[in-house]
Amino acid sequence: MRIEEDIKLDFKDVLIRPKRSTLKSRSEVTLERTYKFLHSKQEWTGVPIIAANMDTTGTFETAAVLAEQGLITAASKHYSSSAWVEQPAEVVKHMAVSSGISDSDFERLSETLKTRPDIPFICLDVANGYSEAFVQFVRRVRQAFPNKTIMAGNVVTQEMVEELILSGADIVKVGIGPGSVCTTRKQTGVGYPQLSAVIECADAAHGLGGLVISDGGCTCPGDVSKAFGAGADFVMLGGMLAGHDESAGELIERDGKFYKQFYGMSSDTAMKKYHGSVAEYRSSEGKTIELPYRGPIKATILDVLGGLRSSCTYVGASTLKEISKRTTFIRVTQQVCPAVHVLCSCLFSHTCLR
Repeated sequence: MRIEEDIKLDFKDVLIRPKRSTLKSRSEVTLERTYKFLHSKQEWTGVPIIAANMDTTGTFETAAVLAEQGLITAASKHYSSSAWVEQPAEVVKHMAVSSGISDSDFERLSETLKTRPDIPFICLDVANGYSEAFVQFVRRVRQAFPNKTIMAGNVVTQEMVEELILSGADIVKVGIGPGSVCTTRKQTGVGYPQLSAVIECADAAHGLGGLVISDGGCTCPGDVSKAFGAGADFVMLGGMLAGHDESAGELIERDGKFYKQFYGMSSDTAMKKYHGSVAEYRSSEGKTIELPYRGPIKATILDVLGGLRSSCTYVGASTLKEISKRTTFIRVTQQVCPAVHVLCSCLFSHTCLR
């Protein structure tokens, strides 16, 4: 057993310090980025925000709206290959097909890519990206589909980011437990504060020519800006994009108000839906909630993009690419001083009056 005493931070623990800017308007900010991926050698241009591959957000209806703004949708892995047939090519080029790591998952993935060879991204998604079986599956998929851009995760440490990139992943998903309907941290005690995870993992990935996705923990547009400021190349959103017309699930009316269900993919709801029950050897690591109905998703997307442009103007970044170079974080959360057991404001150097 060992204890790491370095301070680790979440989005709520910091703010971005403003800086002088020559920008006159948010309209001068360009959010599109162009990436050429390490292994697939493919090039993609768009706004690097991704709808999470959850039942309630990774829908074809969501993808149709997000594609209009140049965003990506990681489709739920429970779509059959036949469900992809009728999807427009202009939408599909902004989508990822998702997969688990079983042999049946590989067969479904192969069939889907045979049906729609124009899908540019593969999202390999497991709760625990630290297993050797996951690494081997990434290698298997890279060998089978050398020209596809692979997203793989989730992990939160530098050494595993490097392992996945060296095994064939172009983009690594970073985040264990920060999602609004994820209970992994409570159920297992495992996790990593998201802001620090992104900073550290981005450093590791960029050193090898790979990229990272900040997956989870964003509850408002400002959190999206913080994730990009921390070095994330992409940001994946779940809860922020749930509860809309395009989200899966029935509209629920209660006491004159309307709601939509939102649940984690390791929740009782998801496991009972797809496996009949929660296996005796495991427990639920997600929860099910009802979100207030939020109408069309386009308004939320425009709100997120508007907040991101505004963040760029506050630090003088004319393009999204510049924001991480211009971001200085200020710690705002008070910490309990172990020396005197009172609240004090400790700096990054962890010096305080004792």
